[in-house]
Amino acid sequence: MIELSQITHLSARTGYALVATAGPDGVPHVASARRLDALPEGYLAVAEWFCPGTMANLQHNRSVSLVVWDSGTDTGYQVLGEVEEIRELSVLDGIAPGEAPLPVVPQIERELIVRVSQILSFRQAPHTDEPV
Repeated sequence: MIELSQITHLSARTGYALVATAGPDGVPHVASARRLDALPEGYLAVAEWFCPGTMANLQHNRSVSLVVWDSGTDTGYQVLGEVEEIRELSVLDGIAPGEAPLPVVPQIERELIVRVSQILSFRQAPHTDEPV
């Protein structure tokens, strides 16, 4: 059986994890996160300056799919779960005085606490969706 620490180590090595959500209308949205941490009792923490689409989807549908994949070795995992908590880690206060306004960018770094329900293999090569 795969340990969550193996998934977080792979994420640290590749430098990212993909976070897929869907809104109430079923339209999917994919974001990228740089930090994935294993927590006790089958939980993962995913931290990033998530875009508004991800956060809007999570207000209506707490189900997520996290993908960690190393394209060089074609090994990876898809983690299915539910966001049980959203924590605010850091808050920006706009832009520096005197600078031109930027397009709307995330102002809050958030951490998603995900209760893992299944871990599947993820590869480009043919594979099954059986839990690992």
